[in-house]
Amino acid sequence: MYIQIWLIALLVFLIAEIVTVALVSIWFVGGASVALIAAVLGAPFPVQVALFVAVSAALILLLRPLTKKYFKPQAKFGTDRLLGTQVVVTERIDNLASTGAVHADGKEWSARSQDGSVLEVGSVATILAIDGVKVIVKPCEMKGETEA
Repeated sequence: MYIQIWLIALLVFLIAEIVTVALVSIWFVGGASVALIAAVLGAPFPVQVALFVAVSAALILLLRPLTKKYFKPQAKFGTDRLLGTQVVVTERIDNLASTGAVHADGKEWSARSQDGSVLEVGSVATILAIDGVKVIVKPCEMKGETEA
C-alpha cells in the first residue's frame, strides 16, 4: 500500500521537475526514492516519512547552493528574452518630453533612455530593463545586428 503512495509521489515530483526545468522538485524525487526503497524493505510508514523528509532536506541544504552556482537557466522566457536585445529607435526618445518608441519582438514598445540622453529615430539602442509597458534602453556605441 505505501509502495504505491511513494511511487505516485516519485512520479508527481519527477513530472513537476520535467515540466518546470528549474530544479524545483528534484530534491523530493530523491526523498521519495529513498522512502520507496524503505517501503519495499518493509520499514514502518513513520520511518518512511522520516526518511523522505530527512533526505529531501539534506539534498536541499547540500546541493541547492551548488546547483544555483553552476546551473543557470539557459532560456529566457516572456519579456526577459528582450533584455540585451539591440533595437532601432522608431520614435525619438526624450525622457523630458515623455516620448520614444522602439520596435522589438514584432511589437512597438514605448521607450525611455536609462541615462536621460535623447536618441534619434534610426539610432540603435540596447534594451536594459522593462518597466511596465516601457523598455529602458541605452544607446549602442557599435552598430551590430539589429532587430527590425
